[in-house]
Amino acid sequence: MSRTKARKTWRGDQLLKDMEKRGIYVRSTSKPGLAEEAGGAYKNIDDVIEAAELAGISKPVVRLTPIGNIKG
Repeated sequence: MSRTKARKTWRGDQLLKDMEKRGIYVRSTSKPGLAEEAGGAYKNIDDVIEAAELAGISKPVVRLTPIGNIKG
């Protein structure tokens, strides 16, 4: 989704609280800027990985867990 739609859909201050509650350290220059990067604004990563594997352009090898988010 577009950055504008993401800002209208999510509140940066609530995202900050939710991420910190999950143990993810967040550093951002602004709350609206953080909302632009909300996870829900992106495609489902499992669907993207599966599509790339089915297309023969990659092979999944590891799943990463975020421990930080820097938006600047």
